[in-house]
Amino acid sequence: MVVPSRKLQDLIEEIRGAKTQAQEREVIQKECAHIRASFRDGDPLHRHRQLAKLLYVHMLGYPAHFGQMECLKLIASPRFTDKRVGYLGAMLLLDERQDAHLLITNSIKNDLNQGIQVVQGLALCTLSTVGSAEMCRDLATEVEKLLLQPGSYVRKKAVLTAVHMIRKVPELSNIFLPPCAQLLHERHHGILLGTITLITELCERSPAALKHFQKVVPQLVQILRTLVTTGYSTEHSISGVSDPFLQVQILRLLRILGRNHEESSDTMNDLLAQVATNTDTSRNAGNAVLFETVLTIMDIRSATGLRVSSHMYVALTSLLRMVQSDHSAVQRHRPTVVECLREVDASLSRRALELSLALVNSSNVRAMTQELQSFLESCSPDLRADCASGILLAAERFAPTKRWHIDTILRVLTTAGTHVRDDAVANLTQLIGGAQELHAYSVRRLYSALAEDISQQPLVQVAAWCIGEYGDLLLEGSCEETEPLQVEEEDVLDLLEKVLQSHMSLPATRGYALTALMKLSTRLRGDNNRIRQVVSIYGSCLDMELQQRAVEYNTLFRKYDHMRAAILEKMPLVERGGTQDEEIKESKEAQLSEASLVPTEPQASELLDLLDLLDGTSGAAQPPPPLEPSPGDVLVHLLDLPCDLPSASPPPASIPNLRVFEREGLQLNLSFVRPPGTPALLLITITAINTSEADVIHFICQAAVPKSFQLQLQAPSGDTVPAHSGLPVTQLLRILNPNKAPLRLKLRLTYNHFGQSVQEIFEVNNLPMETWQ
Repeated sequence: MVVPSRKLQDLIEEIRGAKTQAQEREVIQKECAHIRASFRDGDPLHRHRQLAKLLYVHMLGYPAHFGQMECLKLIASPRFTDKRVGYLGAMLLLDERQDAHLLITNSIKNDLNQGIQVVQGLALCTLSTVGSAEMCRDLATEVEKLLLQPGSYVRKKAVLTAVHMIRKVPELSNIFLPPCAQLLHERHHGILLGTITLITELCERSPAALKHFQKVVPQLVQILRTLVTTGYSTEHSISGVSDPFLQVQILRLLRILGRNHEESSDTMNDLLAQVATNTDTSRNAGNAVLFETVLTIMDIRSATGLRVSSHMYVALTSLLRMVQSDHSAVQRHRPTVVECLREVDASLSRRALELSLALVNSSNVRAMTQELQSFLESCSPDLRADCASGILLAAERFAPTKRWHIDTILRVLTTAGTHVRDDAVANLTQLIGGAQELHAYSVRRLYSALAEDISQQPLVQVAAWCIGEYGDLLLEGSCEETEPLQVEEEDVLDLLEKVLQSHMSLPATRGYALTALMKLSTRLRGDNNRIRQVVSIYGSCLDMELQQRAVEYNTLFRKYDHMRAAILEKMPLVERGGTQDEEIKESKEAQLSEASLVPTEPQASELLDLLDLLDGTSGAAQPPPPLEPSPGDVLVHLLDLPCDLPSASPPPASIPNLRVFEREGLQLNLSFVRPPGTPALLLITITAINTSEADVIHFICQAAVPKSFQLQLQAPSGDTVPAHSGLPVTQLLRILNPNKAPLRLKLRLTYNHFGQSVQEIFEVNNLPMETWQ
């Protein structure tokens, strides 16, 4: 009697529904018994269903060897549904160690000669998976015929099967030599990739095949050149690199063909140089291609210059990785690194530029900046942006004097103004504004540079701003640090009008020039009619920003002319950050000030609830209420003098500082202050100091407390912690503890250091008792 057959889906549902392993074993044992009974009864209609269930049981790790012969029966069946499951079972249940796998040789041979592609594909997959040496010898002729079949589906599988046969029986290589030469003309990606792999296997195992395929090196070079220049297929590109898998396989084959062969090596030399130069190394795919290229260059009889370039590239890359850990050791190779900047190879010059910028410090900043500026004048446009930004950053960190800093930025703006960062204009205007003794020198230098070239937009913007602010110093001609320069009022106005009318000027640049003209109306001694006419023209400009500015300036002339001089006074210096002592002083003043407890970031408490870093027992935290200072305290803070008024509170008790974090030179310290008038309030200043060789960027510190506390987290002083113990980053926390409960604090730090993103979450439980008692 035939046992009723259950579907595979029902078996899977029942096995997954088992609550214990014992239940699962019971279900599988019962089903295996049903499968055995079905096999014994010889049910041909449901044999493939029973075997499919047995294969699922095998995948779960249970014995299924009794289904091997059923696989042979299904493979011999004329029905495709039976063959599909039979071949799958053969690949899973059979291997070379079992004699039963030899019994399917005749069935595979018949299926390969059938002419039905899907059946041929099943037979080829099985042969490439479980085919032994004996099977490969018996079926090599059939596979060789399929290599030249018109259908790409069968040819791709036949190529992979041929690779398996060559690995099993290397003496079969002579059979597959003629088809490989024809398959190299294929446009199908899978067939071409498989063919390259097949040729590689043949050349590694047969000297005769190696000699035979050295004749096709020009064809391989042409395929690789097409990949590098135009791309093979966009669907196989990865991160902008055209088909890196195919490129790597071709490079490995060229390495084998060019080894100890002069003619083949000469044919591929130029192409290898092109690949090494044009490959994008910012992605892993590009690095893989470049790695294989370097290995190929080193292994073949390549040109001396090409081999030296590969050595240099590897050396520069190694030094760049070492510079963070042993900066002084890499400094000894600085002259050699600077020499590499002059290399014609773009990949070498880029690596040398990155390493040169990493070697700049306070002791060599003048010499290194001079070399980098010389490189900036002659480098390719692809490197100008990186070089200009690197010089500006190095000058900002290590400038010995303000005048040298200004000269350096001016030279960069003059040479590569269109390639500098967006903040270069703001940085230079602030630098000039803060150096009062250099105002006359700066305005004369910028005026001369602007008169020579108005195409560099950042330079034009800085020059227009400086002329508008310090145009009176330009006309005085009293600067002793520059060559005598006689400038008339009309010359200045002509130059600014030229900027306004130039087709190269951006709308932002015209805005700078228009504002400069307006400011010169209070600094020039002559008549302002010309300036008024120019301003009125732009009252109908198409650019809305420029039109609005011109209309406002016209109104200032017409209605508020008596206020114009006061409104257009010289701009005060906008401080981005003071010295370390000033920062600490401001932090302490902010801590001791009670009147400044009004919340400035109402979203802080909601952020802490979202983080949910700590558990608590009370409800949602509310921002601390504003505190009313006593009259005596207000007077003390206003005068910043000691006072013995009766209402003044005694000075707060000193609480020791606490270091809570240290990693790779980054330190996090906490300092505490409890204002005398509010014992439930605790002010914590988080100070981040960086003693390492590299800046810590994108620094963010977040805090959370139990819900019984009330926390207000103010904005930090910056998001970059400079290296070499530079200006620290500080952040103020205000914690209200009405219940005087023991304080627990959890901090989350996220930052980027040495090119790696770091996230740290830790809890601080060792706070001093004075912070909460």
